[in-house]
Amino acid sequence: MKRLYFIGIFALLLIATIFTWSKSYYAEQEEAYVILPTESGSTFIPSEKGVFERSKFANDYEAMDAHFKGGRSLDTYYNNRAFHGAPPSIPHPVVNDFKVGDKSCLKCHENGGYVKKYNAYTPVVPHPEKVNCRQCHVVENTNGLFKPVKSGSFPKPAIGNAAFEGGPPIIPHQIQMHENCLACHAGPSAPVEIRVTHPERSNCRQCHVLNNQEMTDIGNFIRKK
Repeated sequence: MKRLYFIGIFALLLIATIFTWSKSYYAEQEEAYVILPTESGSTFIPSEKGVFERSKFANDYEAMDAHFKGGRSLDTYYNNRAFHGAPPSIPHPVVNDFKVGDKSCLKCHENGGYVKKYNAYTPVVPHPEKVNCRQCHVVENTNGLFKPVKSGSFPKPAIGNAAFEGGPPIIPHQIQMHENCLACHAGPSAPVEIRVTHPERSNCRQCHVLNNQEMTDIGNFIRKK
């Protein structure tokens, strides 16, 4: 009886070992797939949802970064703005200056790409759902009603502003209109100084948090007559 008992225990252990090994073997043959919140149907705040808008391009961006070392600089990035946080001006001619509500801008700026005419990569817009581009973006040179304004220098966010040494950098800008992190921080059109080294980690907000500085209340705006 004792011999049969040990044989039975050995057989059960052998069967369990084979079963566990086979499950592990076939599981490692499957492609890695992570269900993102946008695919699972769960609801969350817009600032989180936008992080995943370009996650399908993450591996492409990683491959681009391995072969492309040039790109815009932060100086070029800021020179195209009236102040930090302002929408960038349009540095090239516009075919139809009064055409709004169309997707003509998105033909180049939705997914980017190399433009031989300008010898540069097209910046990717972080909010392609807003198709009335001329509501915020204006051309640099105009003969219309706008006059040049000399505004003083504005403070620029520090590079590598981590909370502690070795920590992930804090997000120094507002999230509204900038929810799509990979649009500005990955790919060849991203400024070199702020190009992320790990675009494949698409859940940016898992490690990077906002710089929650309290804003000063400026009161109600009253137009002077």
